[in-house]
Amino acid sequence: MPCLLLLLAIVAPRICLILLWLFTDFVSRAYDTLLIPLLGLVFLPFTTIAYALAMNQRGEVSGIYLILCIVAVLSDLGAIGGSSRGRG
Repeated sequence: MPCLLLLLAIVAPRICLILLWLFTDFVSRAYDTLLIPLLGLVFLPFTTIAYALAMNQRGEVSGIYLILCIVAVLSDLGAIGGSSRGRG
């Protein structure tokens, strides 16, 4: 099941985040408020999932989880920038 969720996160991170939110307490353990994951769902889904993973596994963002969060931010920014390049 975790492998299937990982594949879904790579292909459709927003759907994966919604499923995590609805069927587990994975997101609610990582974030204190509802606003930040909701904004993450709209603007930075990879980063939201990576931060939730880091907070659930380690309790802080350091080491390999820091690298994971940086890669997630770059992936989110690449997905945003790639759409404008495709139009031109």
